[in-house]
Amino acid sequence: MKKSPIMVSAALAVGLSLVLAGCTPPEQHSYSTKEVSDGTTSFTVVTNPADGKTLSMSKDSGFELIEKTGGENTFAFKDMNGNEKLDGWEDWRKTPAERAADLAPELTTEQIAGLMLFSPSERAPGDGLTDVQRKYLGDDNLRLILSAGTNAVEPNVQWSNEVQAFVESQASAETPYIPANFSTDPRSDATGGYSGSATADISQWPGNLGLAATFDPEVTRKFAELAGQEYRALGITNILGPQVDVASDPRWSRNNGTFGEDPELSAAMTAAYVEGFQTSTDGDGVPISTTIKHFAGDAAGEGGRVSYYDSGKFAVFPGNSYEQHLKPFLGSLDAMGAMVTYSIVVDGTGAPLHGDELVGGAFSKELIDILRVENDYQGVIMTDWGVTAGEGDDWYTNWGTEDLTVEERHFRVLAAGNDMFGGNTEVAPVLAAHDLWQKAFEAGDLEIDADARFVQSAERILNVIFSSGLYENPFLDLEESKKVAGSKDKFAAGFEAQKHSVVVLKNKEEAIAYGSQLKDWSDKTVYIPSTYGYARAGILGRGEERETTLSLDAEAAEEYFAKVVTDTEVLDDKGNVVGFTAPDLSDVDLVLVGMENPDTEFAGYNSETGEYLPISLQYRPYTADSDSVRKASIAGNVLPDGSKENRSYYGKTAKTINEGDLDALERAVAAVRDSGADIPVITAMKAQRPLVPSEFEAASDAIVVGFDISDAALIEVALGLHDGPSGRLPMTFPANMKTVEASLEDVSGDTEPYVDSAGNAYEFGFGLDADGKPIK
Repeated sequence: MKKSPIMVSAALAVGLSLVLAGCTPPEQHSYSTKEVSDGTTSFTVVTNPADGKTLSMSKDSGFELIEKTGGENTFAFKDMNGNEKLDGWEDWRKTPAERAADLAPELTTEQIAGLMLFSPSERAPGDGLTDVQRKYLGDDNLRLILSAGTNAVEPNVQWSNEVQAFVESQASAETPYIPANFSTDPRSDATGGYSGSATADISQWPGNLGLAATFDPEVTRKFAELAGQEYRALGITNILGPQVDVASDPRWSRNNGTFGEDPELSAAMTAAYVEGFQTSTDGDGVPISTTIKHFAGDAAGEGGRVSYYDSGKFAVFPGNSYEQHLKPFLGSLDAMGAMVTYSIVVDGTGAPLHGDELVGGAFSKELIDILRVENDYQGVIMTDWGVTAGEGDDWYTNWGTEDLTVEERHFRVLAAGNDMFGGNTEVAPVLAAHDLWQKAFEAGDLEIDADARFVQSAERILNVIFSSGLYENPFLDLEESKKVAGSKDKFAAGFEAQKHSVVVLKNKEEAIAYGSQLKDWSDKTVYIPSTYGYARAGILGRGEERETTLSLDAEAAEEYFAKVVTDTEVLDDKGNVVGFTAPDLSDVDLVLVGMENPDTEFAGYNSETGEYLPISLQYRPYTADSDSVRKASIAGNVLPDGSKENRSYYGKTAKTINEGDLDALERAVAAVRDSGADIPVITAMKAQRPLVPSEFEAASDAIVVGFDISDAALIEVALGLHDGPSGRLPMTFPANMKTVEASLEDVSGDTEPYVDSAGNAYEFGFGLDADGKPIK
């Protein structure tokens, strides 16, 4: 281009001024490159000057660098489609939304269909890139992978890098590059109770209900910030959380994943969680995109049953409190994703609460429109797992669409307003849904054509990927990841948060001493009784073998005591454990009894007999025969004769699979009584939801409650080794099962609280401080 006289004159003037001032032109700064290997995959890291983004790409990617000069800096950009120019979507200076809008129309229909897929759980990162993964990444164009394995750094880093190198190899001028996006369920709770992957490789924190027990959103925000750094170090850039269902029914088995029964507290904790995970700490993009779930009302399953199965597919709202269940969602619309409930949401008569169809949330346009239309939500909306599956599949949740084909269900999901299919890896049904959409459009039933609808979802999904920084820097430096994941500061912060979350419900005669009364236990002996129970076989059953174990972790206790003693097993002729004998307590200084909240056998439905059963919050068998129990259920399937199924469990009896926990407490109390010694008995409750304390409160000198925390944290608080208790109940502990039956599934806090022997009501927000007074 020929320079104008004005441009030439300006250049001469600048040069003359520099000479006259005795100055030299500013030094130019350029990018640098280095080669990195994790032992399996080699890649190039490009470090840009100033505030330029860090880039990485595999050595075999075929990507070239494009240089652009800005002021005194020369920046590098990746040419990811080989056209030797910087396209809008390749320019990291643009916003993620601008880049997504530029790229989405360039993708093929097959690529967009692949973007809508979300893999099932991948549990073995040590296996590396498998043939199954190659197929769904290559043939089906899937890009969102659910990482559900160990937290060990090395196998996760190597697997992530291998996958990223593979998807780079799939890019061409005709099929633009899309990096892989790894997702996870929450995996940082100290027990692994939600994810099953808690290990010593990353910091350990309270579960969501435990975070709520702190009543401090800053604790939750700090957790999310630090856990987000660790997840990124493992290659994870998305979390299927937080679970923000308002825990309105104490029986619901997924209460541990929530922030409790109070909509306002839940909304505050949700906002802190989303902010902590999604706020960049290094300037290179959003560390972890979040997915608020399950929109909305999943916690109101009739009878406390869960929507994983047909027996719990109806969420009932007899208390007309649906607006309360929306609050945590509508308070965090900056979350980059939202997952829709499995449940068919109905009113107090069993009629649909949204629209006129009895269908699960993923198929309800009226439900999703609350987010997308009424609240202008622009994030990615996705289904939960199994909603498009059907008869012949291992598991399905296609509630209300059982008579449709798999392809028709995919179409209905898109028509309702979803962008992604949870757990689906096959692209063919999505492409079939594209054809069905186009036919409906051409028939005048839809306002936009299929290509335009697919581009809408592609933009939303790509916006998340661009926001994560994956287009610039998808590869992980193994040595750097090892420094981040499980660092001492994160472990310390997580353990402190665990202790901060513990609720002290009772402390009779200072059985737990604090401050100047603090005892040294290092030369003392503790008795921890043994317990027995049955393993959970899925949600609706139990295992056949009875398991025995100490009620608290012996290794954890040995860190605080000189000696740990427990029961002697009583065996029958076949060597089976049939009971326990308590030890001699002559030298015992303290009794610590670990208990888990009652866990009901069959969880509300016996799939073998077809019987609906109560879900109990007490250890001993419970028969649902009070006048508070419904004799006719609110909701039920339509039977072949046109009548409605009755799911009432009136008169039925529920048993727990861990009744042995109460036996352990009673055995310990009897042993103390028989010894004649004044030995305090402290109950350490490991809770995941509320329970009825009447069976154990009077027998306990002190009670501490933790929600998905380690035994070590519970023990420290039980011994008074914490600064002082500060946790408070995030859910009411009810007085009895009658008040539970009288409560409405959708209404929070409508159970009568248990009142203990000291006159304290175990209601929402209750907890004792170091002086034994309720925390204000």
